[in-house]
Formats: sequence, C-alpha cells, structure tokens
Amino acid sequence: MRYFLELSYNGTPYHGWQRQPNAISVQEVLEKALTTVLRRPTSIMGAGRTDTGVHARQLMAHFDISESIETAQLHYKLNAILPPEIAIYSVRLVQDEAHARFDATSRSYAYYVSLAKDPFSIKSAYYIKKEVDVQRMNEAAKLLLNYTDFKCFSKSKTDVKTYHCTITEAEWQQQGAMLVFRISANRFLRNMVRAIVGTLIEVGQGKLSPQDIIRIIESQDRGQAGYSVPAHGLYLTKITYPNSIYLT
Repeated sequence: MRYFLELSYNGTPYHGWQRQPNAISVQEVLEKALTTVLRRPTSIMGAGRTDTGVHARQLMAHFDISESIETAQLHYKLNAILPPEIAIYSVRLVQDEAHARFDATSRSYAYYVSLAKDPFSIKSAYYIKKEVDVQRMNEAAKLLLNYTDFKCFSKSKTDVKTYHCTITEAEWQQQGAMLVFRISANRFLRNMVRAIVGTLIEVGQGKLSPQDIIRIIESQDRGQAGYSVPAHGLYLTKITYPNSIYLT
C-alpha cells in the first residue's frame, strides 16, 4: 500500500532534501523516523529536491508498506520524534501507482527579499541594500511566461533531458520592507528560481533592462543571466496533484 506524507521543514540545518553520503538531509531524518515508528526499514520518494538551506512550506513524499496503517496515529508519532525543523501535516492513502514526483502537476516557490536590515529575518530572507524598481522587475518577470526553454537559468552540470518548463505565474509583491517573488510551473530546473530572482534583481537595480530577459533566455547561456541569490530566502510553497490519486 502507498501513502503520501505532506510535510514542511526549515532547511537551515540540512544539506537539502536528498540523502547525502556525508551530510545530514531531510530525507535521511524522515526515513529514520519512519523506520523507528513502523519498525521496519522504510524509504521515501520526495516530490523533488531542494538544495542546502532551502525551505519547504509544503513538500510531498510517498512510502510503501505491506499492510494498512492508522494514519492519524502515524501522523502523531512522527511529529513526536522528528526534530523541531520538520513537521508532518498529513498522511494519506493513495493509489498504488501514485508517485510523489511524477504525478505532480505544478510546483510553486516563493523567494523573500528584505529591503531593510532586520535581525529577525536574517536567516529567512535575502537582505539587499540597494533600492530596486519593482515595476521594472514585474515587467521582466511577465516575459518569462512567453518562453518554455530555460537553459539559461539552469545549473550548468545537470543530467536533465530537457530544459523545457511551463511557467504559469511569475510576480513580485511588496509587503512593507519585504519583497516576495512568487513563481509556479509544471517543473523547475536545478537552481532555476534562484537564478531568475538574481537576474530580476539586476533588472530592478538598473543593471539590466526588462527587455534583456528576452536576450538572456534566447541565448540559452547561463553566463548571460544574473547571479544566483542565496538559498535561505527560497521556499517551496505548494505542490499540486490530481484528486484522483487520493483514496482517503
């Protein structure tokens, strides 16, 4: 039987989602907790990777077990033994063939930029000192929706077969001294959101024009795009699936 876990985590203490040979990861901590509670070795498959220091307000992962389990009890027991940085929100029975990674129809991220020095957001938002023009940044962000090949924003050494992604949302919103960039797509490339945000910040600071986004995307050259912003301001916020995969 297959179950989906809905969870969130603060990525600060972890070297990303995926299990690492010599560093602690969210996946490793969660697998150890499941193994302890279920009393058998249990591996999990996540909806995707997050890099070192990146946070997740919602991430989905699946695991298999031979018999039915009491989901409410598992939910409670996992939260009781997991560290404070990881929280389980739900455990749901799904179709046997449901897949946390391949069945996701969309993913959403938010990136937080602080425009004022704030000791309370120093580990959760990227502080920039220079003023930015949010209107110019949104003008450039809107152009992303006209393209599907984002090789220019991808990490150089990657094993993906295609650089095509369908972006459905890309917008900056200002909330006082905090800027939030929200982006949704059917899939994302490694480092893609952080590279887009860095490029859009350069637009906002006048180093690039909004129309330069067209040139950068069509170049398919990572060297043409802007810098990659730090991981600690990035949050995976939502993953969407067809309702038909859920049995409970």
